[in-house]
Amino acid sequence: MASDDIAQLADTLAKTHVGDEELTIKGLGLKLDDAASVEELVREIEQHQSLRALCLEGNTMGVDAAWAIAKALESKDMLQRCYWSDMFTGRLRSEIPTALRCLGDALMCAGVRLTELDLSDNAFGPDGVKGIERLLKSPSCHTLRELKLNNCGMGVGGGKILAEALIECHRRSTEVGAPFRLRVFVAGRNRLENEGARALAKAFQLIGSLEEVHMPQNGINHAGVVALASAMRHNRELRVLNFNDNTFTKKGTLAMAKALTHLRSLQVVNFGDCLVRSEGAIALAAVIREGVPVLKELNLSYGEITEAAALVVARAVMDKPQMERLDLNGNCLGEDGCEALREVMEEMDKADMLGSLSEDEGEPDDEDNEDENEVCENSDEDDGDDEVNQCNDYNGGVIVGETGLIGEDSPERLRSPAKILAFISSPSQEKLLQLGEMRTQLQHQVDPSDPHKAADVLLKIASLYNEDSETKTAVFEIVDSLLMKLLSSSCFHSYCFLSTLLVMMGFLKGEEKTTKVSLVPGQLLCLEHAVQQKYFEPHHAALLQTFMSKNTDALKSCSGAGERLSSALKKKCDKEQ
Repeated sequence: MASDDIAQLADTLAKTHVGDEELTIKGLGLKLDDAASVEELVREIEQHQSLRALCLEGNTMGVDAAWAIAKALESKDMLQRCYWSDMFTGRLRSEIPTALRCLGDALMCAGVRLTELDLSDNAFGPDGVKGIERLLKSPSCHTLRELKLNNCGMGVGGGKILAEALIECHRRSTEVGAPFRLRVFVAGRNRLENEGARALAKAFQLIGSLEEVHMPQNGINHAGVVALASAMRHNRELRVLNFNDNTFTKKGTLAMAKALTHLRSLQVVNFGDCLVRSEGAIALAAVIREGVPVLKELNLSYGEITEAAALVVARAVMDKPQMERLDLNGNCLGEDGCEALREVMEEMDKADMLGSLSEDEGEPDDEDNEDENEVCENSDEDDGDDEVNQCNDYNGGVIVGETGLIGEDSPERLRSPAKILAFISSPSQEKLLQLGEMRTQLQHQVDPSDPHKAADVLLKIASLYNEDSETKTAVFEIVDSLLMKLLSSSCFHSYCFLSTLLVMMGFLKGEEKTTKVSLVPGQLLCLEHAVQQKYFEPHHAALLQTFMSKNTDALKSCSGAGERLSSALKKKCDKEQ
């Protein structure tokens, strides 16, 4: 280390007046190579009798310098906070684990009880995680509340090592009667990918005390997102959830939406640049509308969300008393859509809440490749969560129950009357009338958690409508029984069902390879009838109206029935206002 650097360090330490509790050389850009270069720092550490925080951030430290500092730390049993980010710039990657290990061993030797450890912006990779592995498992980290490892290049391997260390820390701390209760976890820009995310999800689920999780830009797609979502459900005190710039798509977004139903303390949700798309945005809107009572910030920017879905999201946050910011920038609203969104926010007296829309991508091209990044992509990875696995192909009218497909020999099928099974396999007006009073049993053949098949059955039955009194009554009776079951399940499931219905009817672009039905007036007239019933809530009508009003071309083939449905939807929506 140059003599002028040593002089600068001595001068800085002489001017540092933070009492006995904190010592900092933050941001000096010093090159600390050997024991001589940290002589003044070591002296200051030794003289601080009640040292609780040590900040070495923004300097670069070699192994010999780390050994000298470590020796001084062996007697500092009151140390709680280590701010050690960005302190290995220009060092060989092989040096870093050794330096970290000797510092960690010193903390263990001193018997410290850390509450905060920040090693961000140290590109140490998996080997660096090995350098702190022993420390993380030790009693010195049983009390750790904040762990920050942002931009460390851990990769999949480092993520797995870290996860195992956290699990071991929890096991050992639990054995001595004081379970590990980590509150803040930061690990953005680490290339964790799915395997690293899954490993950490196991640790998070076990810990269960997290309040903030920041994992942006980690190359995680839906398989890893589903695992993390499952873990988040077990951390009921979560306040901040930041997964910005990963790839959710529909499957991941549905899993996260389901997780949000359990998180009553959530204040900040950042799913920006996560490709949530319109169906995912609707699912999130459903959960936010009914739950997440103290939400303050929602970021769904750059997610390929269209105008209608953005409007649904905006209306979902209107009654959140603590809501401060809604970010929908960089989506696919178009100029008219941006203006419509601003108008809605102004009508709700929430205009100041809406973030900039300056980078909107414009309305999507109808010829865009619908298969791109689709949720049902062929993947070698199993997401392991059947609750959100809704990509099974519809198979000849066979309905999916809670235990899977209702096959020929299944108990569900054997208990179903032959006439019902025959009708489900191939609906017709003749079979419908032959059912008689058994029509009410059809509601038991659909599962609210499988919206695709439920929507398919409903549309097939509605297509049988005609003005014959007996047929009309029978169709309405079945439609009512099915919709009462589907729309009264939970808001999340009802919105998933309605968005699936919109996709199949051609009002919403979906991710999956879904065969759109050829709309017939009977389907729209059945919906018109349903909208007027008590079980059809105004917010359900508002969702349908928002999309249908933006896609009038889809109604051209049934203009009369479409106008009747639009009128019924408007009347229902007006009742809520």
